[in-house]
Amino acid sequence: MPITLTELAAPGHSAVLVMEMQRGVVGDLTSFPALAGACAEGDVIRNAARVASAARAAGVRVVQCTAAFRADRAGSHTDNAPFVRRLLRDPAHMLEGTPAIEVVPELAGPADLESRRHHGFSPFTGTSLDQTLRSLGVRTVVAVGVSLNLGVPGLCLEAVNLGYRVVAVTDAMAGVPAGYADAVLTHTISLLAARVTTGELLRAWNA
Repeated sequence: MPITLTELAAPGHSAVLVMEMQRGVVGDLTSFPALAGACAEGDVIRNAARVASAARAAGVRVVQCTAAFRADRAGSHTDNAPFVRRLLRDPAHMLEGTPAIEVVPELAGPADLESRRHHGFSPFTGTSLDQTLRSLGVRTVVAVGVSLNLGVPGLCLEAVNLGYRVVAVTDAMAGVPAGYADAVLTHTISLLAARVTTGELLRAWNA
């Protein structure tokens, strides 16, 4: 018998992973206007905020998966990917201690955990996220955030490789261009995760 969404995302064994919903990524200080525009068009920040709020009310942990760079770039590989090389032409890009790395206000919660990384495109490699989730008894991760180009597929793939089940909240994610983002959801995320809408998830949590 197929597992239901209520069973899959049961509050006692789930956590919401919020991927890079930061002011310098999708907020008022964005370095990625096309991605921020896609979030605005799809109401992604509002939907992700609804998921996070409902999670907190249901006793589900929210983990903010954030990215930053030190000014001296220590801890970051800076020349192993074209995208990173392009980003770091700006010496002020997503620096520790600056407002750009803050979580957008709509999604921030005082009891949320944070998993910060200084390297790569996905939240598990080089961080203690896996150990944190296991210490909490988490078996299912609920993914929201950006982007469907890199970070979200990386999150889903690594989570599955580590033995977690994944729920992808499709209207709380974005990528560019829109047609490509839709294709990733259809042809990649669907192979890794259960795809649900914000409304479906909230109903499962009785929010």
